[in-house]
Amino acid sequence: MTTKEERLSFLEEMSDVRRIKRPNRADVQASRVVTPGHLERQHSAVSDTPKDTNPLTGDNVEPLKSHDVLAYQRPGIQHGVYRKLRLGQYPIEARLDLHRMTVDEARREVFSFINECLSHGIRSALILHGKGERNPDGIAQLKSYLAKWLPELEPVMAFHSAQKHHGGTGAVYVMLRKGDRDKQHNRERYGSK
Repeated sequence: MTTKEERLSFLEEMSDVRRIKRPNRADVQASRVVTPGHLERQHSAVSDTPKDTNPLTGDNVEPLKSHDVLAYQRPGIQHGVYRKLRLGQYPIEARLDLHRMTVDEARREVFSFINECLSHGIRSALILHGKGERNPDGIAQLKSYLAKWLPELEPVMAFHSAQKHHGGTGAVYVMLRKGDRDKQHNRERYGSK
């Protein structure tokens, strides 16, 4: 509560304040004049459908069960590096959770996520896809699609189902290639060409 002196002091400080005479409102009436630029924007919005640059396909997916292990290694990946990935010994720098997504939503998210990781120099990530144990047919749908999509993405060097404490067969570790910035940094640091 305020005291009487505080109220009087406040009123004294506010004594020269006056109400604004005109209303303080923005003019929100839309312009009725149709300009050539307006017509062009309207035409392009209606006629141009955005091109889908996502290369991930949805055909011929091998159905996987909840406890199937995902494993993939591009040629040239050292066995020790792959073993470390498989055992979850790389720090997880980014995560993507696909739970409760449709296949189409997951397709967009995976493509976007991998590109984001690449642009930020992230080398190891975890994708949570779920086991699909609640599906009546026992098929892990998102897991099945993810097993097809990840090898289709050129930046993905290897992947393997996660260790139990990271989600087990309901998640996958993903190793990404070095971005151009990291390659240049290594060249400068180690003096190779």
